[in-house]
Amino acid sequence: MSDTTTDTSTQTGDDQELGAAGSQLSTAPVEDSPSPDLPSLGVIGWARWFWRQLTSMRVALLLLLLLSLAAIPGSLIPQTGINEAQVADFRERHDVLAPVYDKLGLFNVYSSVWFSAIYILLFVSLIGCIVPRTWQFVGQLRSRPPGAPRRLTRLPAHTTWRTSADPEEVREAALAMLRKRRFRAHAVGDAVAAEKGYLRELGNLAFHLALIVMLIAFAWGQLFKSEGNKIVVEGDGFSNTLTQYDDFKSGNLFTNDDLEPFSFDVKEFTGTYERTGPNRGTPRTYETEVTYTEGADGEEKNALIKVNKPLEIGDAKVYLVSHGYAPVVTVRDGKGEIVYQDAVPLLPLDNNVTSNGVVKVLDGYRNPQGKKEQLGFQAFFVPTFGGSASGTMLSQFPALDYPVLALNAYHGDLKADSGIPQSVYQMDKTKMKEFKDADGELLKKLLTPGETMTLPGGAGSITFEKDIKEWAGFQVVQEPGGGWALGGALAAIGGLAASLFVQRRRVWVRAVRGDDGVTVVEMAGLGRSESAKVPEELGDLAGTLYERAPGVPDPEPDGTPEPDGTPPEDPGAPGASGTTTSTDTDSQAVPAEGAEQQ
Repeated sequence: MSDTTTDTSTQTGDDQELGAAGSQLSTAPVEDSPSPDLPSLGVIGWARWFWRQLTSMRVALLLLLLLSLAAIPGSLIPQTGINEAQVADFRERHDVLAPVYDKLGLFNVYSSVWFSAIYILLFVSLIGCIVPRTWQFVGQLRSRPPGAPRRLTRLPAHTTWRTSADPEEVREAALAMLRKRRFRAHAVGDAVAAEKGYLRELGNLAFHLALIVMLIAFAWGQLFKSEGNKIVVEGDGFSNTLTQYDDFKSGNLFTNDDLEPFSFDVKEFTGTYERTGPNRGTPRTYETEVTYTEGADGEEKNALIKVNKPLEIGDAKVYLVSHGYAPVVTVRDGKGEIVYQDAVPLLPLDNNVTSNGVVKVLDGYRNPQGKKEQLGFQAFFVPTFGGSASGTMLSQFPALDYPVLALNAYHGDLKADSGIPQSVYQMDKTKMKEFKDADGELLKKLLTPGETMTLPGGAGSITFEKDIKEWAGFQVVQEPGGGWALGGALAAIGGLAASLFVQRRRVWVRAVRGDDGVTVVEMAGLGRSESAKVPEELGDLAGTLYERAPGVPDPEPDGTPEPDGTPPEDPGAPGASGTTTSTDTDSQAVPAEGAEQQ
């Protein structure tokens, strides 16, 4: 038995006999050879040429690259759909660039005409490339592997030996062996044809289909997405309506009716922190206990929202994204009447929850002269005060170990009725006057829980209550295409892995009776690409078949057996599995890629 041979020489003109045996190992479209005398294309011809170019894989890759480059301005330039305040600030600071960016649509990249054009062309290109390949692949699945070439010794990997078994027995054994190895096999004339590795092209098509799914999911998510933020104090609630959000942004096709109907109440926020070591102050527990209902008449349910463990209600996800403190303050007028009493959420400034904000008394207050006025207090809060000896009003630890509230007092008009939206965490002091202390300075005081700051001239007082509440910041996100995008990404990874690691190959086994009456067995393999697995697999298959059809000695040149009767080498033996390069011009090999173009 001869060695399994792998040839690497190039294809010559007389190798056309491979025919269908070396073709259709891939569903990639074959480009037509250029003709020396091209006729005038005309409108239909140019349209057909443009369609072929658009649906080619290289154009699809080019469009994918352009889409990636086109998305870069969206991450570098403020976008109106994400933060309109930053866009307005950019316009004020860049009066020359802003009009240019407006004309180019750079403030709204993902909705611009040029970005949509690239997106749609990529979509069409992928579809136009996949549809014909899918039909071609289906046709290959329905058809049988092609018959064996006339000269199997011209294939990249081949082996041959002589056996005393009948040709029919050899072909039946080969057919059973190949089917057992999960080859699609059938008998064609004096040979058995088999093929394996269809998962490669299936993975290739699945990868491109997954890209289309991801593109659709991305577009759907951008058009119908919504994202809003809301701070909720312990004991308060939230209803998923547009007016309840502190800030809100959405896609171009999103409407208020798309909001998922639900509401929830914050029962308690729990946060614990590392007390010692290099991670001192790092949160150990960060969770919020809530009760929620779905729809107007839904059943009340309990839930625990943690970081990276959102509450899922329909298509909406409620994430816990921030936390802070809300000191409870009570404001009284000069007669001792309570004009304001509530928990005031303050915004954290550092990891130790040093916080600031304002207390606004808009209604119900009258000054000592009986005139209506508004009060404003700038608040600065630290959950763990370092003491007056520290010389700074910065928190030393995020837990409520030594809470202190610093207040500055103002009176006048907060301009809340001007029609201009105001932040609840800032105070417009253009029409406000300072309360003065005995030294004529701005009235300010450090308060611990239970202490009161008295306003001068009988103007009232403000008390820092012992009840200090905590608030939780939530982000409510609706992304209708998120699940499809994830499924498409997983399918793309699986399809890409199959197209990269699965080798499509064909194997032929021919068994014919020689001139001396002894059966001659020829085996050959052909792969889509130059892969060392084809000769290895062929050697393994030949070794298995050799056990069913063992070899006989080769005849002497005069037709008599060799004197010593030495049998040929077993193809499955280590010594026979080595790869050699043929130099015989009569058995010149055809590379797999060259054979594929026959």
